[in-house]
Amino acid sequence: MKIALAGNPNSGKTTLFNDLTGSAQYVGNWPGVTVEKKDGKLKGHNDVTIQDLPGIYSLSPYTLEEVVSRRYLVNDQPDAIINIIDGTNIERNLYLTTQLLELGLPMVVAVNMLDLIEKNGDQIDLKGLEKRLGCKVVAISALKGRGSHDLAALAISEAKKKHVPARPDVFEDDTLNVIKEIEKALSGQIDERMVKWFAVKVFERDEKVIEENSLQSIYAQFKDSIQNVEKAEDDDAESIITAQRYSFIAQVVDENYHSARAHGTLTLSDKIDKIVTNRILALPIFAVIIFVMYYISVTTVGTWMTDWTNDVLFGEIVPNALTALCQNLHVASWLQHLLIDGIVGGVGTVLGFVPQILLVFLFLAILEDCGYMSRVAFIMDRILRKFGLSGKSFIPILIGSGCGVPAIMATRTIENVEDRRMTIMLATFIPCAAKTELIAMVSSVFFHGSAWVATSMYFLGILIIVLSGIALKKTRWFNSETAPFVMELPAYHLPQPKTVLLRVVERGKHFIVKAGTIIFAVSVIVWFLMSYTWSFQYIDPESAQISHSILRSIGELIAPIFAPLGFGNWQGGVSVLVALSAKELSASTVQVLAGKAGVASIFTAMGGFSYMLLNLFNPPCIAAMSTIMREMDTKFWGYFAIGYQLVLGYVVAFIGYQLGTWLFFGGSFTAMTLIALLILALAIFMVVRPGYKGKVNTQTVTA
Repeated sequence: MKIALAGNPNSGKTTLFNDLTGSAQYVGNWPGVTVEKKDGKLKGHNDVTIQDLPGIYSLSPYTLEEVVSRRYLVNDQPDAIINIIDGTNIERNLYLTTQLLELGLPMVVAVNMLDLIEKNGDQIDLKGLEKRLGCKVVAISALKGRGSHDLAALAISEAKKKHVPARPDVFEDDTLNVIKEIEKALSGQIDERMVKWFAVKVFERDEKVIEENSLQSIYAQFKDSIQNVEKAEDDDAESIITAQRYSFIAQVVDENYHSARAHGTLTLSDKIDKIVTNRILALPIFAVIIFVMYYISVTTVGTWMTDWTNDVLFGEIVPNALTALCQNLHVASWLQHLLIDGIVGGVGTVLGFVPQILLVFLFLAILEDCGYMSRVAFIMDRILRKFGLSGKSFIPILIGSGCGVPAIMATRTIENVEDRRMTIMLATFIPCAAKTELIAMVSSVFFHGSAWVATSMYFLGILIIVLSGIALKKTRWFNSETAPFVMELPAYHLPQPKTVLLRVVERGKHFIVKAGTIIFAVSVIVWFLMSYTWSFQYIDPESAQISHSILRSIGELIAPIFAPLGFGNWQGGVSVLVALSAKELSASTVQVLAGKAGVASIFTAMGGFSYMLLNLFNPPCIAAMSTIMREMDTKFWGYFAIGYQLVLGYVVAFIGYQLGTWLFFGGSFTAMTLIALLILALAIFMVVRPGYKGKVNTQTVTA
């Protein structure tokens, strides 16, 4: 048995899915977290599959999520539908409900957020709703786990019934009469249960439905009748359907929903939003929150924990225990070096930063769960729209603060092809967990652990994204109308420990698994190349013999490329190359190659800063790059995106090093400084120049 879970974004749908199935699926406060449907077995019922569909506002084919959901519901036809609606915003949520009812499938409406309804003193007449909607209605609190399993049992019961009760007529007068006539004409041609839904689609002139189901003759038969209704109502068919749906919904809500709050009274969320989304205060508040996050995660508590992990756990306890074990077992010298210097030195250094990473994840999880991160997207949309960009592109960027791979995949929700390509190119510029590790290293070694380094890198990432977006939008390849951005702002609530912990564990697990696979493999390869000559003779990496190693010869070959960036030594060149496999290695490789001399022996302060800039903005890890290639329409655009990141990362590091050395460290004004100024001037020109004046071409992604 298959039960589909359908509802608006932020209605609590995925939270209910997790409660019913025990799934560890990520829960978010923005649209597009579930791009495809997710499956999970109902607890205690291995024969019942719960399918979590994307959060949608309607069954109209305007977004990729709506296309995916509609195609599944109409073509695959689940045994039942659980339609979850936000009880605190029932009028908006019932719009989708009226469409789902027309499908003629067994359905149960779950009025969610029962705890908030009771807290507000509001009253919902569930029996009255049942009578008006023609299906079962129950109240639940997905967050608190109240009523979830009774809901599932009711859905199973409804699915087993062969007869679906008559559903109400939502439409009126001439509109209803024409739809009834279309139903008669469709009878016998399609599934009888869905006759009403198809009739409405024909009335709306839904091209996809008409074409895919060969209903052109039916539409032609009623074309004049539909036009007559449009003339009488002085509106187009789709708008007439929408208006009459809302008219029906208004009647249902007026009869069955009674608010304890006086009309015009602000809720607590509204009062908070008047401050945190204020046009003047919004960005400063966001900056303070990010500063506090990095101050605790990178500068104070996180640093204390990381110092102990690196210096004591992986600096003394593990190496000493492993050394003693190897000596007792008479392990060969080369193998001992591999275990201690290669594996513990490489993987251990990455794991040493786990406390800082987990603290960042904890802060992000709290901000997401309480509802603040949705406001950030709203704030950024208001700013980005002034430059021709959409806040819809900022959603993947927010996700990218955890990992670049899901950030790139989240661009699937952007309908406009040009905007989607551009967002894929730019989403990984925000510091992810792996890059946070590099920021922490540079901050602690060269800038006394200042929290301003991490905070400034976060906002520099946003600035580079915005400026790149403006410049790209002015080219003929990305010039298109800004995609509309509609997002539900959920009510603020205290973060739920279970939900927050789930997110931290899921993100942390991904980081640790990566350390045990890709980073483990690369650490072994780096150790081998550092410990052997081209004639495969073993050498001690800590001795002068390292000058004959394979790794050093490779590093010296590519080192001149990075000399203008302030680190023209072989260690820096090798570290950049290795970091392309996994950004976690951008910090650990440097520390391994530096050995006892320390990272400061490889870089100057500005050289280290430049190395950090390069790794923040050049192509991300192999996993993210492969995702870019897969998500782009063609190989050309995949290579274009990675090439753009290569050039931008190098240019930002070059300008940062050359101008930073000249302005802040007393460096001389050289030809390289002049080149840096010229490149900066060119970049500014690309941002402020007039945009491409050609024809604007807006395309739509179709599933």
